[in-house]
Amino acid sequence: MSKKIIAVVGGTGAQGGGIVKELLARGQFSVRVLTRNPNSDKAEALATQGCEIVEGDLNKPETLESAFKDAYGTFLVTNFWDPFTGANEYEQAKAAVKVAKAAGVQHLVWSTLPNSQEISSGKYEVVHFTNKALVDTEVEAADFPYYTFVEAPMYYQNFLTMMAPQPQEDGSKAWTVPMDPSKKCIHNGDISEFGKLVAQVFEQPDKVGKGQHLAMTPGVMSWQEMVDTLNSQGHNIKVNQVPNEVFDSFPFPGAQELREMMNYFEDYTYFGPDADEKIALAKELCPDGFTTFAKWAKENMNP
Repeated sequence: MSKKIIAVVGGTGAQGGGIVKELLARGQFSVRVLTRNPNSDKAEALATQGCEIVEGDLNKPETLESAFKDAYGTFLVTNFWDPFTGANEYEQAKAAVKVAKAAGVQHLVWSTLPNSQEISSGKYEVVHFTNKALVDTEVEAADFPYYTFVEAPMYYQNFLTMMAPQPQEDGSKAWTVPMDPSKKCIHNGDISEFGKLVAQVFEQPDKVGKGQHLAMTPGVMSWQEMVDTLNSQGHNIKVNQVPNEVFDSFPFPGAQELREMMNYFEDYTYFGPDADEKIALAKELCPDGFTTFAKWAKENMNP
């Protein structure tokens, strides 16, 4: 018998790429990669590994109809920070959910995040959290035979790119944050391991396919703990706290969004008030756990 097909939206990206890799390694499903550019080097490399590569653009729902056809499962993710797809995550995901339902998808796995606005009673509106959370209702209403909500952590990989510590005049590097550096509230993790969780979700729909929320992380940390970890490995890094208005004035895109996000973390943690329950369910599926920041940093962040 032919294997059931899992259609992975953004299969060449950070979340989708790890999921494709894990599904291929486990071999229980056929993998269909949806990408805006089927001719990219990443897409062509995946084709040589046995993936079916198709065009799938969240800004063009019509491309999703054929992409979801005959798929048993779909992993759906949006990207707020991507100028091509992040313009309106809610509308993009809502349309994709509708197409997936019409195509007969049996198990939809939606990559979501907590509703920061609801959790904080309107104090914080972290757009790239809340807009994802609003899609949860659309997924529930679609009434798929199986549906699961998975939550990705703050990527360790961000500390190499958009959230890298910045060089200082004294030769050190520093993170500058609008929050208490000692507050343990950041759930982080190696996003390349997200596939470990998502593959298990697809393989165990009767256990976690009725609207459960699962959150991937090895634990919760503070900025100061991350600094101490790195300095113990030979780095020279500091963390500085600044007022919200100072952080908002920093000349990079998304400064206010990041500030609002970190304010929310400080009060409610990354995964929100029900974090422990969501993390525990993920660890049930992945009892070996996930890579710690110390181990990842030693292998990926050079002093």
